[in-house]
Amino acid sequence: MKMFSLGALLLLLFALPAQASDCERTADLGLSMNQSAYSDSWAGGEYGSINWTFNANLASKRSLSERFRLENALKLAYGQNHGQYDGEDGARAWASPEKSSDRIYFESLLKMTLGKAIDPYFALTAESQFYDLSVPEVPRYGNPILLSESVGIGRTLMEKENAKLFTRLGFALRQHLSNDVVDVATEETERNTINDGGIEWVTDYEQSWNEELKFVSKLRVFQAVFNSESEDLEELPVGGDYWKTADIAWEGTLTASVAKYVQVNLFFELLYDKEVDLRGRFREVMGLGLTYQVF
Repeated sequence: MKMFSLGALLLLLFALPAQASDCERTADLGLSMNQSAYSDSWAGGEYGSINWTFNANLASKRSLSERFRLENALKLAYGQNHGQYDGEDGARAWASPEKSSDRIYFESLLKMTLGKAIDPYFALTAESQFYDLSVPEVPRYGNPILLSESVGIGRTLMEKENAKLFTRLGFALRQHLSNDVVDVATEETERNTINDGGIEWVTDYEQSWNEELKFVSKLRVFQAVFNSESEDLEELPVGGDYWKTADIAWEGTLTASVAKYVQVNLFFELLYDKEVDLRGRFREVMGLGLTYQVF
């Protein structure tokens, strides 16, 4: 009920009318693809492959009044790899596609301008993926889901014509929703929810050198102070206190337009969550593809 009320409030705020001059909307869609193929007679051991990724970055910013401003952002990414292999008869065949990228990220940020050094804010975020294939026999849609509601204070540290740096610090409540597989044979699943809360620090940076070259970065740090499963976790021989370690997520995207509908994108992401892996996780994706700016 609490999540429904918060979500309904933000949807209501987003639907409120605003003057056209106070509303900014952007929607960038991109598709990148790499493809190679080899005949059965090709010598050298190479195998053909097809790799494609679809990205969508949508944003909406509007002034609800002189004091309140609402900023919404939606990021979508999905891609697959499709490779060749040696078949039973010696001929090369194409394997079933495997997922290479899968992400759903939504953030709604409500800022209150007081004309002071710091301004209050309220934020709601939701993270998930289109398909969960951790158990291939039982694919699950939109699983898992991480919801977060935070409130605190923020400050614009730098704002120029081509650069902006905004940071915020507050208290956040999170809900980890997962649909876990109980029985593979019957495809029975069970819904589990873990709640935690703590201190959240988020920093956004934007830099554009010209209309063709831009860089966007987001750093998120969350330090939990309580966890609804802490008593059960303490009974584990190893890892019972991993939830107390700060979670870090840093991502950045460098975009260079080489033609009207052609872009080169370099995306990197660094994640550290001790409950997932004791080491940091890093990924980098570079692609050349078609892009279209809706508005």
